[in-house]
Amino acid sequence: MVWTLERGARLSPDGTVRFSVWAPRVQHLTVQSVHPHWSVAMEREVGGVHTAIVRGLSPGDLYSYCLDGTRIRPDPVSRWQPEGVHGPSAIVDPSAFLWTDHEWKGRAVRELILYELHCGTFTAEGTFSAIIPYLDYLKNDLGVTAVELMPVAAFPGTRNWGYDGVHPFAPQTSYGGPLGLKTLVNACHEKGLAVVLDVVYNHLGPEGNYLNEYGPYFTDRYHTPWGWAISFDGDDSAEVRHYFIDNALHWITEYHIDALRLDAVHGIFDTSPKHILQELGEAVHTQANALGRTILVISESDLNDNRIITRRDEGGWGHDAQWNDDFHHSLHVLLTGERRGYYDDFHSLEHLRTAITDGFVYQGQDSLYRQRPHGTLSRHLPGERFVICSQNHDQVGNRAYGDRLSTLVPFPALKLVAGLVLCAPNIPLLFMGEEYGEPAPFLYFTSHTDPALAQAVRDGRRREFAPFAWVEEIPDPQDLSTFARSKLNHGLREQGQYCALLRFYRDFIAVRKRSPALHNCNKETLEATILPDSALLLIRRWQPGADEVLIVASFASGERSVQVPVPKGHWLKTLDAAANVYGGTAGVLALPTVLDGNVSRQMTFTPYAFALYWRAPDAR
Repeated sequence: MVWTLERGARLSPDGTVRFSVWAPRVQHLTVQSVHPHWSVAMEREVGGVHTAIVRGLSPGDLYSYCLDGTRIRPDPVSRWQPEGVHGPSAIVDPSAFLWTDHEWKGRAVRELILYELHCGTFTAEGTFSAIIPYLDYLKNDLGVTAVELMPVAAFPGTRNWGYDGVHPFAPQTSYGGPLGLKTLVNACHEKGLAVVLDVVYNHLGPEGNYLNEYGPYFTDRYHTPWGWAISFDGDDSAEVRHYFIDNALHWITEYHIDALRLDAVHGIFDTSPKHILQELGEAVHTQANALGRTILVISESDLNDNRIITRRDEGGWGHDAQWNDDFHHSLHVLLTGERRGYYDDFHSLEHLRTAITDGFVYQGQDSLYRQRPHGTLSRHLPGERFVICSQNHDQVGNRAYGDRLSTLVPFPALKLVAGLVLCAPNIPLLFMGEEYGEPAPFLYFTSHTDPALAQAVRDGRRREFAPFAWVEEIPDPQDLSTFARSKLNHGLREQGQYCALLRFYRDFIAVRKRSPALHNCNKETLEATILPDSALLLIRRWQPGADEVLIVASFASGERSVQVPVPKGHWLKTLDAAANVYGGTAGVLALPTVLDGNVSRQMTFTPYAFALYWRAPDAR
């Protein structure tokens, strides 16, 4: 049986609307409208659910709830907030959109090459519809297979990362609302691109958050960095759990979303016999079966807890994948030398090697940053359960000045990190603009309408970075220019080194797609070796009965000559980051075109060299 949303405003073909809201903290609830004026008292049922049936309404009609005759509030299950988070809700007919993606069945997790973008800054217009003209570029010129949208749930004002959303069921109006999002998803599917949506189930934003007036959605028994924790295991928590599971099913059913990325699940607390994350994952996969589609659940967690991505029949929660920050942190420290905060736990090429071969770097060892043992074993878990990156919205935007890797490391190092992300046996994620080395920052921005809250955000941002003694003033999140500076400059990708870097990403993604050895995500057919005293990492991957690849990656910032053991076989150089076509200047120091093993060969590497050698299955 296919799920349908029972709460909120449910429209029937005859214009009858059934309103249903869980509000145990409200004795008398009225659903009403101002233009035209009408008001209907709702019936309070056992358990605190209030219902009413109103006739003669149409999609787009506005309504609000009046709580105990004193407070006018929007619907907690509003599908659309056309006048902002404080305004009335609008009736939406979820069956009205004419989908053309009937043949689309989704993508398996191992097929994903993710491209994370922020709807407001990816284009000059900052809307869902403005993204559509770029889909051919993403699919054909770059080669990604999935677009990952940062949160789109309605937030205050018109500028926000999306993690301050307060209407989880309502796509942001300034982006284009429900129609705009459905049009974008439909267009992605027509191009063969999956759509991943970032959802936030660990907290809601502070402005426009009226849930607690309706019922006990939040608890002070747990603490999160964002304020109140959501009460998944307190009194009356069954309806709270139902609310967020409904939200997940709403996105995948009414909007045809292919995967949900759950934000910071380490901020979700639950001591119930069945954890909410397991229950939610089960509900999504059950609905996927009913819809006849592949739908994935991907979590973000800094716990290194293998339960999240262990199959349910093996005692885990059964999520399809999770972000692996350890890969990013290991790579970032090697390239930048930064050691503040959590970077203090990562300091060697061995850590990066472990991230590639195992997944988690910390699997129970003592963490200096956390001052305790951290993590669980991960070597046994399939590689496709780990999403890796060299940049993402957090790792760029949570820096004081939002500086991207393109402004922190030399140009050759950008190709090195691209190659490592794309050759590891995991699911690669690119952050918008990284494929051509976008220099614009991705800053933290907001548009709160409450002046006191806006000032609190400014002050909090300054306090957060005070210990780092930054020389420049921290950009004001509320300033329109902070948002404007974060927009991409798409024209750059046709120029000079930007174009060369994009060509490297495009060519490597194409190699990954056509090489069974590179896209198999199999840890058992992988070897990663560090050559002593060389800052050189050798990665060998193969697919039994098919091809084999040898990757050489140098983290030396200067030219270096190294004796390299070449595995048995006849190896052809397929891709070299130092080639002229990729903006390189290797010249006479270009790596050999052919390698013959089993021998040890002296090779000279330019700074941050990266090359891939390929061996055909019949080359022995």
